[in-house]
Amino acid sequence: MILDELACRGDDQVVIRKLISLAARWTAFHLAQDEYKARAVVQKARELDGILSEMEEREKAEHDRQLYESIDRQRREKEYIVRRESALLLAQFEQAAVDGDPQRRGYFLEDLLNRLFNLHGIKVIRSFRRNEGGEQIDAAFEMDGWHYIVECRWRDSLADIRQLDGLAGQVSRSGRQTMGLFLSINGWSTHVVPLLKQNPDKSIFLMEGYDLRCVLDLQADLRELLKAKLSALNLDSEPYFSVVRLIG
Repeated sequence: MILDELACRGDDQVVIRKLISLAARWTAFHLAQDEYKARAVVQKARELDGILSEMEEREKAEHDRQLYESIDRQRREKEYIVRRESALLLAQFEQAAVDGDPQRRGYFLEDLLNRLFNLHGIKVIRSFRRNEGGEQIDAAFEMDGWHYIVECRWRDSLADIRQLDGLAGQVSRSGRQTMGLFLSINGWSTHVVPLLKQNPDKSIFLMEGYDLRCVLDLQADLRELLKAKLSALNLDSEPYFSVVRLIG
């Protein structure tokens, strides 16, 4: 009756397996009414226990094989998608480089970053306004529990400290777990890095066009590059860590 009830619930095989395992380890034959019969039952249980153990090991090995193949297939599919989409983004990036309209290039750069970060599994918040519409944020992303406000610039002239001061103000008006990423495709003037080093609030790090191109060309992983830049800022007070140091 108990086994029938367990069968209705789908638990009978587990219970029977445990009973066989217990019987296979029974040694108190002096407690049995018929010691010889008890020994025969235990011997049969041991044989079944051995057969079932072998079956379970084969099933586990097969399950592990299928799981590994599934994980490997998903990894290869993800790598294929990253290669395909990165090649497309790189082609669009190089095409945009010959476009002389800085405003159009700026909009394209924001869209490219959103697509690139999403491709690498980094949560992105697209351009938005805050503080009752008085403040425009180009983009933001979240990584490892921290939030990063992104300022994008793609102009022929080099960025100067005034553009970074604007980003610094946005960061300072945000929560404590917020930092700023300043992306300038054509780089920045020579005084930018020294001035950032003088600032006691090390909350902004830099990224330029070659950094971005190496990520698009899959010479560098986006997450690894961002973490290397953050380590350089937090440990060495260096606001700019070049991708060359990562791949060279």
